[in-house]
Amino acid sequence: MKIVLSGFYGLGNTGDEAILKAIVDNLRSELNDPEITVFSLSPDQTAKEHGVKSVYRGWRLQNKEKVKALRDADLLISGGGGLLQDTYPTKFLFGPLPYYLLIVFLAKLCGAKVMFFSQGIGPVTSTWGKILMKVFANMADFVTVRDQYSKEYLHSLGVKRPETVVTADIVFAFQGTEDTTAYDSLDLTGNEKLIAVAPRPWFEHEDEYIAKMAWVLDHLIEQRNVTPVFVPMEPPYDTNVSIKIQAKMNHAQSTKLLGENFTPNQFYNFIGQTEMTLALRLHALIFAALSNVPHIGLSYDRKVESFLKRSGMWKHSFPLENFSKEDLLGQALYALDSKSELQDMMKPNVDVLRQEAKRNVTLLQEKFGGN
Repeated sequence: MKIVLSGFYGLGNTGDEAILKAIVDNLRSELNDPEITVFSLSPDQTAKEHGVKSVYRGWRLQNKEKVKALRDADLLISGGGGLLQDTYPTKFLFGPLPYYLLIVFLAKLCGAKVMFFSQGIGPVTSTWGKILMKVFANMADFVTVRDQYSKEYLHSLGVKRPETVVTADIVFAFQGTEDTTAYDSLDLTGNEKLIAVAPRPWFEHEDEYIAKMAWVLDHLIEQRNVTPVFVPMEPPYDTNVSIKIQAKMNHAQSTKLLGENFTPNQFYNFIGQTEMTLALRLHALIFAALSNVPHIGLSYDRKVESFLKRSGMWKHSFPLENFSKEDLLGQALYALDSKSELQDMMKPNVDVLRQEAKRNVTLLQEKFGGN
């Protein structure tokens, strides 16, 4: 089976690279020798890391190669992740939303089937974005989404023709291998009580949440002698925010900052060695859940809240725009002091999510073959 993958690949975002690894690994595990081509901003690197064919994803290069790949393909997989949204400006055919939908249109013109795969939908708020969704997203042959909200939101946009099934984020089917490179880079003694901190830029509330996060981390260091380690899931942006948090802290010398050049598997292994994860980044939280590490999220987007409700940790987490530093500290202390209790609660929830993630590929087989 010949498959083309279209997503936010080759741009250095750890979450999206984890999505790509999970899709490729699970396609190879479940299908009979699939031939995979990835549209990537860094095609040489993507081809080397994943052992796939790769074509430049933008329109300024390799358009003939894109058309050829789609003409040869049996299936275009669009996703996973939050591709179908217009948070970034959408002007006519420019912006992420038009790009992904035009790839869908091109695939259909080339005779390929189309599957939206393990996607989180929205927000789509512009009039033009809604028109594009209604016209082009309805061309898909089958859709899986990572939460019930995404299914309902998709239908509210008038995308009702393709069958839509709720599964889970494909990263819950992430196939990690042991790798201590990230941990070893920090020159630790082995006796530290580590917590992973995965911030991100969020300009509307950034100064406020940075100050609150710095205060909470200072108090965790004072009260539980922890070593916070900043995990930049999308460098250099997350690195810059981490440095801003450190600058507000009284005990910044007791924190660590991971480098920017680790693979998703290396970040995954590092988070698995921590006592707790405190994050805005969705896939840092998912890595924690997969490792049965208690995790507290600051939700800047519905996708984060939806995940935390499914993992069981939403009652210990907060919306980014509305939380107090005292409440966040209280929940962080509870997570550290009640780790075993939380692990017992989380494990069955995460087991369900893992099976639902694998179901994305099972459904693909049922709808499009590939055995």
